Amino acid sequence: MAFPSGPHRRPDASLSVAKYRLRAARYDLELLPFEPVRTEAIAVLDPRPGETVLDVGCGTGLSFGPLLRRLGPQGRVVGIEPSPEMLELARQRVAVHGWRGVTLLQAGAAEAPLEGLADAAMFHFTHDVLRDPQALDHVLAHLRPGGRVVAAGLQWAAPWMLPANLFVLGAALYSVTSMEGLEQPWTLLAKRVQGLQVRTRGFGGIYIASGRIAEHAPRPHGAG
Repeated sequence: MAFPSGPHRRPDASLSVAKYRLRAARYDLELLPFEPVRTEAIAVLDPRPGETVLDVGCGTGLSFGPLLRRLGPQGRVVGIEPSPEMLELARQRVAVHGWRGVTLLQAGAAEAPLEGLADAAMFHFTHDVLRDPQALDHVLAHLRPGGRVVAAGLQWAAPWMLPANLFVLGAALYSVTSMEGLEQPWTLLAKRVQGLQVRTRGFGGIYIASGRIAEHAPRPHGAG
């Protein structure tokens, strides 16, 4: 990749909250061009009636509607979001639509007070979470054996795809706190799930990765 990957530092949770405090009011508009990615990621995740899905870094709740349409009246979405400003907008969205199957948790992915085992987890444009082993381990430990995972977001395209990489650079500068791993953002996930498949979109600047939790994965104390 011709562009530097940025400082090789761990994601900064407090900086991320500060970034999204500034972005909250315009977030839905900024994400509008990526809605086809969200739609495809949810299709890949394949939520089923009655299941529980963890929406990690749920933002303003843009994924809630599409998820709930597949989950049906008995399904449940657990939205995890550290930014109070973003979560307040998600809360308003839930109230406007009268969704009863949504639980909102204001917490980072590594500390979210999750209960029981969910059926699937979605990471939509959550680069910092995907590069945080503690956060990944905490979320994935609360999926049932065989649970499904999908992650979608930005990645560096091939070096000769300059327009795509300029787009990725511009989007990443205001949305992530570390560009470490932007060449292959799913590498930590690949070590934790089985059968990882990666699809690329946007001339290589966007990925959708999916896999499953092992059928005999160890469970943390209190997760089952």
